[in-house]
Amino acid sequence: MNFRVGHGFDVHELVAGRKLILGGLEINFEKGLLGHSDADVLLHAIADALLGAAGLGDIGHAFPPNDPEIEGISSMDILRKSFLRVHNLGYSTSNIDATILAEQPKMRPYLQAMIKNIATICEIRTSQVNLKATTTEKLGFIGRKEGMAAEAVVLIFMEK
Repeated sequence: MNFRVGHGFDVHELVAGRKLILGGLEINFEKGLLGHSDADVLLHAIADALLGAAGLGDIGHAFPPNDPEIEGISSMDILRKSFLRVHNLGYSTSNIDATILAEQPKMRPYLQAMIKNIATICEIRTSQVNLKATTTEKLGFIGRKEGMAAEAVVLIFMEK
């Protein structure tokens, strides 16, 4: 088998007047993430990792932030389109491991639903998706609740 690993990272500013969307879920919070799309840092990091694993560049190249055609696009669509680009090359996803970095809100109540969304889009079992959430112990822009970030690692493979 041909295995490839991809790493993804995304960060967005938290602002008033926007919905907070993470893992494809709307989460009740006083601020939302600012971006050209719905700014779902988790799905962006996973899409970035998938594209990187397949050697297809990054999410900014695939979905340019200045493209009016994708303004307001759901990150579920970004992940789906990224997955299909990788899948159409003949790759399957072995597993996804991702971490959300946010001081608030607490993510634990949402993780299982996020896992289900990701597994459904990437056509894998929920057991192949691992999500974690952590704070930065009140340090930096995340600790000051000015933004959120996410990292993801993806293993893809192609049977020879």
